[in-house]
Amino acid sequence: MAKTAPTNKNILVVAGDPSGDLHAAGLIKALRAKDPEITVTAMGGVRMQEVSDRFLYNLVSVGAVGFAEPFKHFLLWFKLIKLLRRYMEEKRPACVIAVDFYGFNHQVLGLAAHRKIPAFYYISPQVWASRPGRAAKLAKLTKEMFVIFPFEADIYKKVKGNATFVGHPLLDLMPEPLDRDFPPAGGEWRIGILPGSRKTEIARHLPLFVKAFYRIKEVHPKAKAYLFAVPEFPDDKIVPALEGVEKYWSKDIEIVREKDYAERARLDFAFTCSGTATLENALLGVPMAVAYKMQKLTYEVAKRVVKTPYISLVNILLKRPAVKELIQQDATDDNLAQEAFSFINNPGRMKSARKELLGLRTMLGERGAAVRAADKILTYLN
Repeated sequence: MAKTAPTNKNILVVAGDPSGDLHAAGLIKALRAKDPEITVTAMGGVRMQEVSDRFLYNLVSVGAVGFAEPFKHFLLWFKLIKLLRRYMEEKRPACVIAVDFYGFNHQVLGLAAHRKIPAFYYISPQVWASRPGRAAKLAKLTKEMFVIFPFEADIYKKVKGNATFVGHPLLDLMPEPLDRDFPPAGGEWRIGILPGSRKTEIARHLPLFVKAFYRIKEVHPKAKAYLFAVPEFPDDKIVPALEGVEKYWSKDIEIVREKDYAERARLDFAFTCSGTATLENALLGVPMAVAYKMQKLTYEVAKRVVKTPYISLVNILLKRPAVKELIQQDATDDNLAQEAFSFINNPGRMKSARKELLGLRTMLGERGAAVRAADKILTYLN
């Protein structure tokens, strides 16, 4: 076995969830813009597939999340790890870039390290939220980590890792916030429904969020909901989760799939599954209620390992409960609707919340995260 990777222009990029797929695609574009001779082999989702030369598997569509659910996909993951091992041995990529998704990607990094292939991490897994001991493992397996929250670099430096804060890639995707009038003319409230990006999340949250929306509509008949869906889930996989409200579908709820956040920026309030969507809403100035329901086993494990007092990135960054978090039995349509009404009935609170949320933009660095990471990676390779 060769001890060093040969000098070539082939890069392997691996991501496993929709947000990682989105940001990995942005990094691939930045790398190819700076060096058109680069070829990219990817395992991820549809966004990465669009910008890669060779696509190995749609890992994002598997949608494994939590502590128990990944075990259901053990055989598939085993096959994919074998696929990547064979690929590294036969093709000897110039480097491997892992994007978020710790459970799978730390194994990918192990394969690369064993074969002396340089590895980088773009967008660190949130090891600080649950198992900080993982930070030391990742530090040993990577030449450099490109982190997107300012406090993450210090976490890795404490375990002798090489980490650089490059800013948050969402800043490059966000439009400028819109000036909004509250209440909206004619009571036409625009309510966002963001149930998650995985099948299990959608199944648990979508009916709940829709019921909460109809509580608003009882009081404000002209209110309309916008369901933001990811490409991995077409309409025929979403609508069945709305048992009992199908007759209102075309009139009251519009499915939105967008890349520019234009419709999201026009929301007055949102019901949101915990995850990247909470930060996206904040950067657009959209007040929200955050909910999360999970399997009982997953919840019991999470209570014991999660080290942060909050589940939403907004509250974690602001270090206070700026947005309402409703978890497990507290995630009810009544609690969600009441939180929405506390904003709808108080325009002053709505405006002050928007101002606080938009302030997060200054905490996340400057635009150009993918470009800065690409520069660093190419410096190593050249």
